[in-house]
Amino acid sequence: MEIQSAAEMEALGARLAQCISEPVMIFLRGPLGAGKTTLVRGLLRSSGHQGAVKSPTYTLVESYAGKEYQIHHFDLYRLGHPEELENIGIRDYLDGRSLCLVEWPEQGVSILPSPDLELQLAYAGERRDVSIKAGSPAGANIMACLQ
Repeated sequence: MEIQSAAEMEALGARLAQCISEPVMIFLRGPLGAGKTTLVRGLLRSSGHQGAVKSPTYTLVESYAGKEYQIHHFDLYRLGHPEELENIGIRDYLDGRSLCLVEWPEQGVSILPSPDLELQLAYAGERRDVSIKAGSPAGANIMACLQ
């Protein structure tokens, strides 16, 4: 899928929010500046959040109250070792009752469960290409809804 602007990336996040009917784990992959946090901003705004949305690069996680469940936005870019996730109480976030959005999931590979959905964002000149892969029946339902 081709994304031409930041506004389109936010719109994709909003569509994603509308397609999520249960708490899931979503991995967001892509280089710095590819639009991962922009996509999350669109998802959060569509889920009722009206405040600022910042990348949790230094805090590792920012949590938000969604309409139906908690939403946790992780940015693991600065994570030194996957075991550091234990120090932030990762197991409490992965309770199966929260939507988890994880940027740089490869940094927590030995700790994080498999994702329900994986989005890969890539530069394509001035635009972005987004590919989506389902990892569970819930992820397949979201993917079908997006298409």
